[in-house]
Amino acid sequence: MQPIAHIESCFSTKFGIPRQAGIVETPARVVFEPEYRIPEAVRGLEDFDYIWLIWQFSQAVRQDWSPTVRPPRLGGNRRMGVFATRSPFRPNAIGLSSVRLLKVEIEPTLGPVLHIAGADLMDGTPIFDIKPYLPYTDSHPTARSGFAPQAADALLAVDCPKELLALLPADLRQGMLDVLAHDPRPQYQHDPSRIYGMEFGGFEIKFSVAEGTARVADIHPLPSRPDPSTAQ
Repeated sequence: MQPIAHIESCFSTKFGIPRQAGIVETPARVVFEPEYRIPEAVRGLEDFDYIWLIWQFSQAVRQDWSPTVRPPRLGGNRRMGVFATRSPFRPNAIGLSSVRLLKVEIEPTLGPVLHIAGADLMDGTPIFDIKPYLPYTDSHPTARSGFAPQAADALLAVDCPKELLALLPADLRQGMLDVLAHDPRPQYQHDPSRIYGMEFGGFEIKFSVAEGTARVADIHPLPSRPDPSTAQ
């Protein structure tokens, strides 16, 4: 299989990416590779509210695999069968995410671009396919959910000084607060004195977590990275 597109998201590293799609409504774009920038290929897609993205865990590709993994949801202390989890460490490093489609835009140089919300993909993740979400067959609200029967854990309170929040573009502020509220730390890290750094939307967010509150200590812009699509 060859990637047909890649995603442009707020997450330039794995740390901070929501653990499931749709948990945090961060904005993102799906940009097609040059040979797939054909407007006719997305004709009718704008009539759907949600789409499926089939993609690659590009930072987790490896030659070997384990039949069991330690899901973060279980604190990393219990092993479950890899096919009973959504772990990235699989025989084939394939991910599946349902995301909200905001709009389809035809750009002069990029062709059709899909504006989406709720993606749990790192910036640059290759996408193999896109399919419309059909609620009458894709949704099963009464289905059992194994060891993850409901949304994980209570949300953190977030304390971010107004002057720091104002450093972020307006369209990223709520997304950053929501990511922190869902506690991006690994499940096994609970040191209240530790300062964590999370890259988000071109900024580094410094924060700590204590007594159920994520406290933002600093926000500063990251050095600009070259655009891979313009690389020679």
